[in-house]
Amino acid sequence: MPKLQFLPNETICPDGATIEAQPQESILNAALRNNIPIEHACEKSCACTTCHVIVRQGFNSLDDAEENEEDYLDKAWGLEAESRLSCQALVGEEDLQIEIPKYTINMVSEDH
Repeated sequence: MPKLQFLPNETICPDGATIEAQPQESILNAALRNNIPIEHACEKSCACTTCHVIVRQGFNSLDDAEENEEDYLDKAWGLEAESRLSCQALVGEEDLQIEIPKYTINMVSEDH
């Protein structure tokens, strides 16, 4: 199974974490299943940018983002070439190294 290494994030994952994911599982679902509470205000429907992550290693193993995801990514805080919405990015066969940005664009933070 591919391993997802989450880099330390002051609020969400202070010590960082390495978890296992199923191939074709979204990065977000794998994170949530392992108690890494990535924000997801639109409930995984690709309608916001709160689950934005940056894939530091293994980015090219992911399928290309669809147009709707690309449109939302254009609105994400701290957008980089390796940015993805974690609710849409499906894990392939390779390990990934993931950074959760410090900020999200969300008017109201919700607990899920």
